[in-house]
Amino acid sequence: MKARLDERTFAVTAVEDRMRIMPGVYQLRIWLKRSRRITIGALGSWRFPAGWYVYTGLAQRIGRHLRSRKRKHWHIDYLLAVADRVEAFVLPGTAVRECELDARLSGGEVVVPGFGSSGCGCESHLAWFCSKPTVGLMAWPEFVRHSIA
Repeated sequence: MKARLDERTFAVTAVEDRMRIMPGVYQLRIWLKRSRRITIGALGSWRFPAGWYVYTGLAQRIGRHLRSRKRKHWHIDYLLAVADRVEAFVLPGTAVRECELDARLSGGEVVVPGFGSSGCGCESHLAWFCSKPTVGLMAWPEFVRHSIA
């Protein structure tokens, strides 16, 4: 018997296929309604305060990160597994690089040094905000205001 794909699975697969071949960057706006202690792979266990987070990454990985069923591999996979809400934003092309986009975030605090930035010299690619931050990228309609929890 074939498993049925729900609309979300289909949308994630379509985005993953498109973004795998298109260069660019993305940001995920993530909501945790309560504080949590989360073990982030080799980074260990960290306290994540309730609030909003913005994670910056390479567009080629966004589809994988938005899949609900996956093996936890990247730092963001551990946070997304317990997120109450996730909104995805993208910037296709090569005009802005991942680290540059992350550096443009203002007002956020680093909660976990090294989160998502083990391959570069950035302090972290995850910023925490006590109130909902503005993300200045193009929203993916399939995911804006989509709760994954």
